[in-house]
Amino acid sequence: MKIKDITYVALFAAVMGVLGLIPPIMLTFTPVPITLQTLGVILAGGILGARLGALSQIVFLLIVAAGMPLLSGGRGGLGVFVGPSAGYLFSYPFVAFCIGYILSRVRTLSLKHILATNLTVGIFLIYLFGIPVQAFVMNLGIVDVIKMSTVYLPGDILKALLASFLVYKLRKNPVFNRMIAKSAA
Repeated sequence: MKIKDITYVALFAAVMGVLGLIPPIMLTFTPVPITLQTLGVILAGGILGARLGALSQIVFLLIVAAGMPLLSGGRGGLGVFVGPSAGYLFSYPFVAFCIGYILSRVRTLSLKHILATNLTVGIFLIYLFGIPVQAFVMNLGIVDVIKMSTVYLPGDILKALLASFLVYKLRKNPVFNRMIAKSAA
């Protein structure tokens, strides 16, 4: 890896850590908080692309596993990977990779393409990983957890909208395009 790539990966791992410092919204009926870190996952894939976006999330999760309290609410350590939000955490590298991969394959990148990718691939994959693990850990039915998870949808849609706008604006910038193109080569 080039030093520039390592810098991008580290930068987005740091962005994830900063987003974890913002206090989460805790809900009374579920131990999984509402956080801004899903915004960082979507941005990583959209800005860094598949490979670097996924690597940034892997680095972030390794730092959390080492004990740094960078998840919302000051959580960290190996215990978070066996709790109710473990599936959501495990989804981070896959989501960043898939978003980056799909956006790299779209010939004419428009705001609607980015938003559609962020909603259908990004948010859907996070739920696809997170809901079954949450149901298993909490010993609940999957349908019950799906119903519980609908409370997250409005916030996740807003995060996907914001990420889509930021990615679209950055990708329209010729300086940014040259910078990322050199990194991807």
